[in-house]
Amino acid sequence: MSTPETDTLPPPRPPKAPRGVWKFLGTSLWGLFIFVAMFTGQLAVVGYLVWRDGGGFDIARITAMASNGITLSMSVIMGLPAVMLAIWIATRLAGARFGDYLGLRWPTWREFFLGLLALIALVCAWDLLATAIGREVTASFMVEVLKSAEADNALWLLLLSFCVAAPLTEEFFARGFLYRGWSESFLRPVGAIVLSSLVWTAMHLQYDWFFFGEIMSIGLLFGYLRYRTGSTWLTIILHGLNNLAATVQTMWLASHS
Repeated sequence: MSTPETDTLPPPRPPKAPRGVWKFLGTSLWGLFIFVAMFTGQLAVVGYLVWRDGGGFDIARITAMASNGITLSMSVIMGLPAVMLAIWIATRLAGARFGDYLGLRWPTWREFFLGLLALIALVCAWDLLATAIGREVTASFMVEVLKSAEADNALWLLLLSFCVAAPLTEEFFARGFLYRGWSESFLRPVGAIVLSSLVWTAMHLQYDWFFFGEIMSIGLLFGYLRYRTGSTWLTIILHGLNNLAATVQTMWLASHS
């Protein structure tokens, strides 16, 4: 029942429709913000450990500290909450749920096994190529990092960072956030797969050109699986298994060197 007072009130404003998905420019700018957040979280660990051990903050000292097994592991782990917070802010402002935006749905067993077989075939092809041209099948710096972690009884921490934290961080960022926005822009899925794989490859500056090629090819495979299945959990699991296999392979090579 209306009254003279209610009749004079303006009608309520309809709720503002959510944006849903950031497109190319928004995804690119937010992607830069997320990367800076990740780098800041990782660098904060290195800076703290350098400060704790005393001495100056010169480049040589920071570089040496960053190659230490414990330091590297802790910095990788600390990058995860920074990335998750930055992505949460971006998806929140887009009016979307975190899990829906990033494609966090569980794959089927068929999707998992097909993806795993494709990954095994791809990695084995690169190992055979490395052997054929006389290259190492694992990066030398990884052997040094592993030996450092073993010397400090922190192998478990290295495994946690490489096989859990790193896959979560990188897949949330590349196949989750970047792919989602870019695939719904003028790039379409194919362009989003290529560009997100390039960004992911560029995040691994510690490797040389040969391993860049391997990382890029794995990124393209993960991007394709993300497109075909709509599941970022699938690429996270495969990424973790790939890193676990690489770590075990590095441990075996280190024990025979």
